[in-house]
Formats: sequence, structure tokens, C-alpha cells
Amino acid sequence: MVASLLALVGVTFYLVGALTTHQISTSLLQNTVRAQMEMVGRQAVSFGERWNTLSTDEFYNQGIEAARRNGGRFFVVDPDGKIVMDSYNERIGERMREREIYSVLAHTADSDYGFYQQEESGTWNGLFVSAMLDSAGRQSGALAIMISVQETVDSLGALQKRMLWIFGIALLLVGIAMLLVMQYMMRPVKELSEGIRRMGEGDFTTKVRVKGKDEMAELAAAFNQMAEQVRQLDETRSQFVANASHELKTPLTTMKILVESILYEEKMDRELQEEFLTAIDKEIDRLSNEVSDLLTLAHIDSHKLKLDRTEMYFADTVRESADRLMPMANKREQKLDIDIRNECEMIADESKLGQVCYNIISNAIKYTPQKGEILVTLDRQGRDAVLTVKDNGIGIPAEDLPHIFDRFYRVDKSRTRNGEEGGTGLGLSIVRQIVRLHAGTVTVASELGKGTTFTVTLPLLSQGQ
Repeated sequence: MVASLLALVGVTFYLVGALTTHQISTSLLQNTVRAQMEMVGRQAVSFGERWNTLSTDEFYNQGIEAARRNGGRFFVVDPDGKIVMDSYNERIGERMREREIYSVLAHTADSDYGFYQQEESGTWNGLFVSAMLDSAGRQSGALAIMISVQETVDSLGALQKRMLWIFGIALLLVGIAMLLVMQYMMRPVKELSEGIRRMGEGDFTTKVRVKGKDEMAELAAAFNQMAEQVRQLDETRSQFVANASHELKTPLTTMKILVESILYEEKMDRELQEEFLTAIDKEIDRLSNEVSDLLTLAHIDSHKLKLDRTEMYFADTVRESADRLMPMANKREQKLDIDIRNECEMIADESKLGQVCYNIISNAIKYTPQKGEILVTLDRQGRDAVLTVKDNGIGIPAEDLPHIFDRFYRVDKSRTRNGEEGGTGLGLSIVRQIVRLHAGTVTVASELGKGTTFTVTLPLLSQGQ
């Protein structure tokens, strides 16, 4: 890439240098031609005014003087193109064959010019300029001058060489400067490329240095942020696999022990056998719930979970979930109050929101001690439906609050709540994902020993809301 850029700059410099020197050379040569044509024009006027008053010798002497003064060879031709005066006194009486003479004699132009080559060397080294001789309003012939421009051409050639050298040196300096600048600019790109390579090899702890505040620094900062997110995602994935394996292994191990006890205990009484089979049944239910929750999260993560939105009243879903959980609350002698202040008509997935309500209310029941109180409130606030589930249970420690929606996270590390076996540790994570799919939010506030309040906010999407 660097070599290609340098080559492009080199070609550009060469073209600019060539065009510039050509323009300068052309301009200088045109100035020379213009000056000579003006001079020949003045001489033609001067000779024409005195055409009939000068003797042949005087006319010839003035031509010699003009040729000497202007450094060229003067010709005067009659209207037929015959040379009547030659400052070199060599071609008198000959007819001139130069095009520039006949364009003037034919009244095509008042003056004309062209370049010629020296016959001996064949080099382009002369300028031929002609102008009309006008005597008393009548064409008397033409005046022409041959001037050597070899010195001018040589000067222009030398100027072109000097300018090309200057452009060459400038190109070299610019190339070196660009190479240094490109190396300086490419350094963070190389570091970023190396970081991407290391990340591709599985090193998610890689970081690149952030220097300055330019675009490359922003890119490096974005890469570091992405690398950190990938690292966290990888850790979450590893932790998820480990937790899922543990959660699935625990009921399988329990069932294996219970089944082996039944198989190898020859004289197990009927009552104990039924107790073991009941425990196995519970472990199967627990395993089934675990797998069901894992499948739900897998569908959410892979964006395959589609919401079946219909017109519904959120209040009906809340009541139904509370009714299903009322026996659990009664068994624990808890007071479960439902306060519906608005029916909250919306377009949503009734089944999924039912799962949200069931998980949050059942969670409150499990964390609230015997004879505790749980208040479920549904109200409308602006364009949102707001569901709150408040209990006076054991509460959640402040250090655990940021992780309460993490998968497999449990506040009670022993996985036991008030003497009952804990859940899968996935319920609240599923709640958050379902609420997000409905463009809502779920928050939690808690104080240790004083209870917990979950708040779910969902937009009312029905017509007229």
C-alpha cells in the first residue's frame, strides 16, 4: 500500500513537473515570437514609408543596419516573391519558397511566422518572421527576417533540466517525508491488526494503545471496548456452560442415588419406596423446568423467539398468575393482595407476559417468610402500564442487586430458600429478556431485612392509547 501510494505521488509529481516546464517553455518561446513579430512589423512600416524616397544603396544600408541591430538576416521581396534585398547579399533575384512570405503576399495575413532548420545540421534553430510592406497604401512586397533562436532553445532546454531536477529533488524529499509519516500513521494500524490477530487466536484480553484524539485513537478505543465486551461475553458463556452443567448434573445425580437405593435395597418398605419415587418425580420436574428455561433463553439469544402479539388486557394476565400462585401463598400463610387500578389494554404476547408475572410473584412468595405480605399493583402511568410486586421478605444485599438478573445467579449460595429447594436461577433473566422484547423495562429495589420491590414497565401499544 505504501509503495503504491509513493508510486502514485511520483507519477503525479512527474506529470506536474513536465506540464509546468512545458508551459514555461512555451510561454517564453511565445514571448520571443511576439517580440520579433512586433519588431518586424515596425521595420515593415518604416521601410514602407521610405520605399519611394530611398536610393538603392540607402535602402540596402538601412537593411544591413536593421539586420545588425536585431541580430538576424533581412530579406525584402517584391509582390512576386522575388528577393530584392538580402542582408547577406547571397540570394538576390531568387524567389523565396517560404510559406510565411506567400501568406503575406496573398493578403492572408499582415504578418506570419514559422520555424526552420539549418540545412547543414538539420537542427531546429531558427525563427522566420514576415510582414507586409505597404507604400502609400499600395502593397510593395514583404519584409522578412531570419533570427537564430538556438540560444533561446538551449536556454529553455537547460531550464527544463533544472526544473526537472528541482521536481526530482522535491519528489525525493516528499517521498521520504511521506514514508516517515506513513510509518508513523501505520503504526497504530499495525498494532490494531496485531490485536485483531491475537483476538482471532482466542486471546480476548488483548488491548491496543490509545494515543491522541484523532480517528485512529477513536478506532483503537472502539476496538478495546469491543475486546472487553467479547471477553465478558466469553466469560459469561463459559460460566453459563459450567452453571448449566452443574444444574443439570445435580438432579441427575440425586435421581441416580435414589434409583440405586430402590434397586439395591431388597427389603425396602413400601412407604420409603414411595418417598423415594416422589423425590425422583420432583427431580424430574426440576430437570424439566431447567431444560425448558434453557431452551427459552437459547431461543431469545438466537433471536428465534417470536412474540405472538394480540389485543389483551394485562390485568387479566396478572389476575390469572396470582390465582395460580395463591395456593402456594396460602400454604405459607402469606397475604397475597392484588390491586388492579387499570385494565391496561395493549397489544402483546399474553403467554410470555404471563411467564413474567408468574416468575416475579413466585419469586416474591419464595423469598417472603411465613405469614408475610405481598402486594401486586397494576396501574397506568402516561402511555405505560406499570406492574409492581412488593414484599416484606428477607430482602437482597446491596452487593447482589446489580447481578440479580444474571443467569444462574442466586442470592442464597446454598440454593435453599426457607427450607425449600431453590429454582433454576434463570427465572429473572428470562423475565428481563421477555420485557425487553416488549420494549419495556424491569427494575428492582430492595433493602436487606425489609423486603423487595420489582417494577415492570410496558408500553401500551393498543389503538387509542
